[in-house]
Amino acid sequence: MTTVGYGDLRAENTRERIFITGYMLFNLGLTAYLIGNMTDLVVESARRTMEYRKSIEVASTFVNRNCLPRRLEEQVLAYMSLRFQAERMNQQRFIEELPKSIRRRVCRHLFLPAVQQVYLFKDVSIGTLTSLVSKLRAEYMPPREEVILRKEGPDEVYIIVSGEVEIVSSTTTGGESRLDGLSSGDMFGEAAALCCTPQRFTFRTKVLSQLLRLKTAMLLEAMRINHHDSVTIINNFLRHYKVSSKIMENDNMVPFHDDEFDEEETKMTVNSYSLLSLARLGNAFFIEELLKEGLDPNIGDSKGKTPLHIAASKGHKECVLVLLRYGGNVHLRDVDGNTALWEAISSNHNLIFGILLSHVNINSNEIQTIQGDLLCSAAEQNNLRVMRELVRVHGFNVHSKNRRGNLALGLAMERNHAEMVHFLVANGKLQAASTRDYDCCLRVNIFMGHPDFFRREDDGDGDGGKSKRFGKLIKLPSSLEELKSIAGIHEKNK
Repeated sequence: MTTVGYGDLRAENTRERIFITGYMLFNLGLTAYLIGNMTDLVVESARRTMEYRKSIEVASTFVNRNCLPRRLEEQVLAYMSLRFQAERMNQQRFIEELPKSIRRRVCRHLFLPAVQQVYLFKDVSIGTLTSLVSKLRAEYMPPREEVILRKEGPDEVYIIVSGEVEIVSSTTTGGESRLDGLSSGDMFGEAAALCCTPQRFTFRTKVLSQLLRLKTAMLLEAMRINHHDSVTIINNFLRHYKVSSKIMENDNMVPFHDDEFDEEETKMTVNSYSLLSLARLGNAFFIEELLKEGLDPNIGDSKGKTPLHIAASKGHKECVLVLLRYGGNVHLRDVDGNTALWEAISSNHNLIFGILLSHVNINSNEIQTIQGDLLCSAAEQNNLRVMRELVRVHGFNVHSKNRRGNLALGLAMERNHAEMVHFLVANGKLQAASTRDYDCCLRVNIFMGHPDFFRREDDGDGDGGKSKRFGKLIKLPSSLEELKSIAGIHEKNK
């Protein structure tokens, strides 16, 4: 009782006894409150410390069990320590729990100023920026953390809110060389994302950094939705690259230099992949600017598709005209053997197909081969729509052979494409000659009903609907003169 004040004062009357009682109760409550809060603080601190120790213990056990290198061990432990220290600052989990409408407004308030400072999004509409900031994810990275590794896929782009990031290149001797540094307001990873190529360099944090991470797929989706903004983004990218190149050349530095590539090769590589991206987006103006600088209009991607392939498949007429003006080759094939002509007609871009066809160096043999290639491609892929357009709209002759000497009808029959064969036969294009290059007696098989590959209904005899009737072989004259002579003999006999 003495700890709460009982006996400190002697009551002489009733009023003093009431005061002493109230004073004692107040001291009792205050002491209990202070002791309780102190206990709670100690327990909370001990709990967080225990969680941190457990996480470090788990990480250490994992590292030792798997015999990870020293450098990787340091990175794992540094990340676990940073996560513990930045747990209260990182509010991403709370933001993700909010409703979509509220989350968009919160993200716009938090991230939009940082995004507007990035060169890539200069003059981009607020609508596109708002849709992008709602998909950003804030992250803290410890010092010397490798955010992007060299040669990994272009899955993400990063915006630096605070901190520093350095660009590191690998040397031929296995060492590393620092190329440049990035600070607040800069962006990295966008070159590989827009050019659809693996990352060319390693990006490593220099100090504790806060980054905004954006999926490449989300960036490209936003660009596809708004064509005007996509052109603006590509223009900003190319303009920034040119300015950076000039600045670094003045400082006797090589932009995006790697010991495996010289300066001219590096510049041409980045610009060439930019050319492919511009063809995909339909930016004819910047395609022409790059071609004026001497870029190869026939550069191919990993699948062998040139800018002309891409522009023809996407229906970008102006891009096709620019590429043809600067020497785009209509005859080049991708790894699947398709030309820009096939990309245009298969994508139902008849106007572009006509433009490409008019730029072919026409001679009798070449045009027949081109027609044969397209007809055989349509027959192999059983694309009846394309076959109809080639034959009926563009007047292709189905007697034309492809570069291997095959006919469309023969390929369709080999693959049992019944409707395709019906179409060719119905248009009176059935040839009696063999598609192989040797002389033989010409013949026609006459069937009772349809041939075997035309039969689809099961006749109930358990043979899967296949006909058991064999065709009759009729020998035909080998020349038109022989046919006329036979006809003349028949007339005389009559």
